[in-house]
Amino acid sequence: MTERAELVAAFAQVLPGHDDLAEDLLDRYAEPHRSYHTAEHLAAVLTRIDEFAVRDNDLYTVRLAAWFHDAVYQLKGLEISNEEASARLATRELGRRGFDQEDINEVGRLVRLTETHQPGPSDRDGTLLCDADLAVLGSDPDGYARYREAVRAEYPQLDDATFAAGRLAVLQRFGGRQVFRTTAGRRLERAAQTNLEAEARELIDRFGLQTDGWPLDQDPDHPSPSEE
Repeated sequence: MTERAELVAAFAQVLPGHDDLAEDLLDRYAEPHRSYHTAEHLAAVLTRIDEFAVRDNDLYTVRLAAWFHDAVYQLKGLEISNEEASARLATRELGRRGFDQEDINEVGRLVRLTETHQPGPSDRDGTLLCDADLAVLGSDPDGYARYREAVRAEYPQLDDATFAAGRLAVLQRFGGRQVFRTTAGRRLERAAQTNLEAEARELIDRFGLQTDGWPLDQDPDHPSPSEE
């Protein structure tokens, strides 16, 4: 069975009888300008959701939100964020299929949360989705290198220096602070901080980027402590 067929089958377990929606979403994840935000990323997020979930999680809405969270991914031409556009797509597609409005609202909320990745302390479902989406940051060195390459490939219009400046700003959103909040996800924290700091220092050194605070306020031999 191909990855696409496996994903369609997985979608059918969440929303039986709506294979057309699964196919439409997978067509979006297969758009030619994507190299990271693809069906492979979607599959990885769904796998991590299953790994990180606890009894109190509403897996129905979290899994649906995962399917929609990168459904819209455009680098220019949108007046709203990709996450907002993806949430509106979820609201429209689920609404016209007659799903419960409370569930639709929750799916939209969760999708929007992936723009900031800052769930509240009591937001179990938001925490689960965000941890699953960010799990790639805790990859082994080879996996993290592939992630970096895939993200870079999505910005062919930017020269290396311009991309590096923007990339550093993204890294600074996560470096030096706790990324993972699920119990299972926390085991990735140390690796994530090591990866983030190493990439940030490389960009600073290579392109002469100026920055205050993280990562220059860190001991390079001792990355930010993780919460075990």
